Amino acid sequence: MNPFSRRQFIKLVGAVGALSSLSACQFGEEKVIEGRVVIVGGGFGGATCAKYIRRFNPNIEVTLIERDAKFITCPFSNMVLAGLYGIDWITHEYTALRDKYSVKIIQDTVIDIEPIAKKVLLKGGKSVHYDRLVMSPGIDFQWDAIEGYTESISHQIPHAWKAGAQTLLLRDQLQAMKDGGVVIIAPPRNPFRCPPGPYERAGLIAHYLKQHKPKSKILILDAKDTFSKQALFTQGWADLYPGMIEWVEGSFGGHITGVDAKTNTLYNSDKEAYKGDVINIIPPQKAGLIAHKVGLVNEDGWCPINQRTFESQKHADIHVIGDACIGSKMPKSGFAANSQAKVCAAAIVTSLDGTEMPEPSYVNTCYSLIGPDYGISVAAVYRFTEQGIMKIKASGGVSPQNAHADFRRKEAHYAIGWYMSITNDIFDSFS
Repeated sequence: MNPFSRRQFIKLVGAVGALSSLSACQFGEEKVIEGRVVIVGGGFGGATCAKYIRRFNPNIEVTLIERDAKFITCPFSNMVLAGLYGIDWITHEYTALRDKYSVKIIQDTVIDIEPIAKKVLLKGGKSVHYDRLVMSPGIDFQWDAIEGYTESISHQIPHAWKAGAQTLLLRDQLQAMKDGGVVIIAPPRNPFRCPPGPYERAGLIAHYLKQHKPKSKILILDAKDTFSKQALFTQGWADLYPGMIEWVEGSFGGHITGVDAKTNTLYNSDKEAYKGDVINIIPPQKAGLIAHKVGLVNEDGWCPINQRTFESQKHADIHVIGDACIGSKMPKSGFAANSQAKVCAAAIVTSLDGTEMPEPSYVNTCYSLIGPDYGISVAAVYRFTEQGIMKIKASGGVSPQNAHADFRRKEAHYAIGWYMSITNDIFDSFS
């Protein structure tokens, strides 16, 4: 393992301050444990943070606690729905974290945390002590937000907003649907995980239907009146699937408030009924349940943090990253979680070292596929300011409107490259 260089740190974290304080020790030279960090949650945020703490300072002991043996990504799960990839392609193992970076992996469920004693309690009966704790619990759902929609009903009417069994359930329902059927997608109000995701989903399901069930329709019943990359999505739908996708905004009846699972019927706030053959309800969201149990959330259900270091405003020595945290202007995305995790790792390493943390910079890039050869994107760079994490003016941007087909094809190719790059960065999946 080569030392982690100043150049690499600037490139991967985006920091612009002095970085020489970070350890450049090699793994073979470990002598003294300089701190114990426990990370809860092995997704884009938690797994990245585990890897980069070890890279920044191999003398810090890192333990990653994750319920599942493998991580299945929400990014590119819509490609599984479209039949373009299998579930295995978006499934990643923790082998490299354990064997290459010497992260201790515990497969168990966290049932409680004692912030004063600095102890994590596990379902299996053990406890793990920490000097610093990183929480990356992802999202959970507000099951009481839509009348008649419960966790048990989601096994019949899937949300598919946590990839895995739900993804396969929705895929199987689409494959079993008759030609001429109606697919309903019901996205929530902001904030929620992956703001462009429902609209990418509509496009990729439309791609599948166009190939196999061309008489079918997609109805998007949206709780919002606008959505991410809206002009680009609607243009793509018109280009590829004319007349197949209809979007109903919230103020015109799109906001769903109830569901009758027996009849596959949705109801809006005016009690108007919409019946579908396949229904995908994406409920309103909140931080993962363990964050609520520990008292890390505010009245809105998300975790307030020091946006420079990601340390919780509720408990000292606990950091929260990824979808669960309030990252100001940063969206809740896999790339954002990856970027936040690197900044958080730097904050923890320098704090344990007693050295100065570099000034952080954050980045987010989001590719969306409307079809396998039709990609669009948005990117932004962020800085920490007195107002929190704010987008740098004139940084990044979105794909151009009315671009040539070759441009869209290249963006779709870049999207695949982005996915392989970020999962390789975290899990060494494509090394």
